Amino acid sequence: MQGLVEALALTGAIDATTMSELLAEFGDTRDAGQHLLERRIITADQLAQAVAEQTGCEFFDLTSVDLDPAIIALVPGQVCRKYELIPIVRRPASQRPLPRRPMEALTDTAVDELVLGMVDPTDIIAIDDAASLTDLVIEPVVVSRDALRQAFERYVRSDDELSELSAALEDSAATSSAATETLEAGADDVPVVRFVNLLISQAVNDRASDIHIEPGEQFLTVRYRIDGVLHEMQRADRSIQDGVISRLKIMSQIDIAERRRPQDGRMSIRHEGRLVDLRVATLPTVWGEKIVMRILDNSADSMTMADLALSAGNRRPFEHAIASPHGMILVTGPTGSGKSTTLRTALSVVAKPEVNVLTIEDPVEFRIPGISQVQVNPKAGLTFHNALRAMLRCDPDVVLVGEIRDQETAVTSIEAALTGHLVLSTLHTNDAPSAVTRLVEIGAEPYLVATALRLAVAQRLARRLCIHCRKPVEVETESLDRLGFGELADPQFFRPGGCSTCSGTGYRGRIALHEVMVVTEEIEQLVVGHATGKGIRAVAEQQGMTSLRQDGWVKVAQGLTTIEEVLRVTV
Repeated sequence: MQGLVEALALTGAIDATTMSELLAEFGDTRDAGQHLLERRIITADQLAQAVAEQTGCEFFDLTSVDLDPAIIALVPGQVCRKYELIPIVRRPASQRPLPRRPMEALTDTAVDELVLGMVDPTDIIAIDDAASLTDLVIEPVVVSRDALRQAFERYVRSDDELSELSAALEDSAATSSAATETLEAGADDVPVVRFVNLLISQAVNDRASDIHIEPGEQFLTVRYRIDGVLHEMQRADRSIQDGVISRLKIMSQIDIAERRRPQDGRMSIRHEGRLVDLRVATLPTVWGEKIVMRILDNSADSMTMADLALSAGNRRPFEHAIASPHGMILVTGPTGSGKSTTLRTALSVVAKPEVNVLTIEDPVEFRIPGISQVQVNPKAGLTFHNALRAMLRCDPDVVLVGEIRDQETAVTSIEAALTGHLVLSTLHTNDAPSAVTRLVEIGAEPYLVATALRLAVAQRLARRLCIHCRKPVEVETESLDRLGFGELADPQFFRPGGCSTCSGTGYRGRIALHEVMVVTEEIEQLVVGHATGKGIRAVAEQQGMTSLRQDGWVKVAQGLTTIEEVLRVTV
């Protein structure tokens, strides 16, 4: 049988030169395909097509069909996730094709056939398990891992299993102490362990940013924040509360005996082959401890400038500012508005082997290769201010300060920007012009702020329309004028529909709205003269600054989001 690298070459995914290099480095193994995927030389579909060529199986495009939930239910969800497979179609025995492999001739011709989409069609154990569970003849076809994950999001959910586990936990509540001892030993078959693992894995599959576990008088409620909006996902009897909370504390290395004060922790899990970090916070309430977990998916570490969705008028000054050798760039907005993602993307552009990049963060949410990152530790005396002063003695070219919170940090950051460093940071203000006045209010001298600050960016996140089910809609001109829509070329308006891809919400993912203010000479003079944020905004808009809402209207006209979403997140 031919190898995978040879199959990649035969399908046209790689050329002869790349094939020779791979054979020399990896041999003809699956590691070569994974290497190409990580370097983005090939796509997941190209790898799957090569596996199909190598194994003699058929390639099946999962994205081109709607699957039957009844067929998928033939194989339990946990088995699908474990072996990376999904049932596609059931064929009656009369419609089974002639055997293509010698072993197929031995199967019972009166038994129906189940076409099984698999990432690895040579996994005999997976095929045998599926056959024993379904009592059907298995016909494996090759599917891409990316398409399979999308299918899992649509069809293979953990909701039913979670309900069964919560019921089992209620029945065993009387023996919770014994369960806790087994839990500490790490037995995966304990119901509370499976319940917590499924909660986390389902949240990752649903693209949730946060998991809220909230004790109440009668129920333990689980909510996911998806695309910025909370959705109730599970409600169980509060008798399982202690076991679930204790399990999460153990995983996060938090003191399980302390229930009277808030605590912070962190855990890392491996989900479908990728590492996912969770930042965990506990909060004592009248009904018990509430736990909130922020999901930090390290697989999303390759954001590009295009992914930020900056409009052309905003992208040019932003790219020019981050290419500057010195000065300060501020990103403002409320918590959860994507400030860290924007700065992280900017760092990926400026971070090069010849550039020394240092960051001080609280907490360090994402680990970035090639960059020295420092975690704030107030108990040890390592504050933003102290760490920043120490970092400036380490010959940095670019410095990222997670957040400017006090006068000392503000003044030191400004001094660093004035002495030949590029400083990136965040502030909590409502718009870009307010960033200037906020620095002055903190205690920085206006003339230093005016000289050091190059650019201020305000942003919000609006839900993105699902492209699979969005529906065109007509909007009256009078309504657009009343909203201050302005003149836009060929606007296209859509409303949310609802399909299995977006879980019936009509939205999938989020898009950022930006307000980019370049600090010009006129604005510098206003800052030195102690002008208000309103006065600075008026001049900035005269010079071409686009407001958050107007940037939102541009993205509404492009069919990316809706008028209601822009009104929800902007003023």
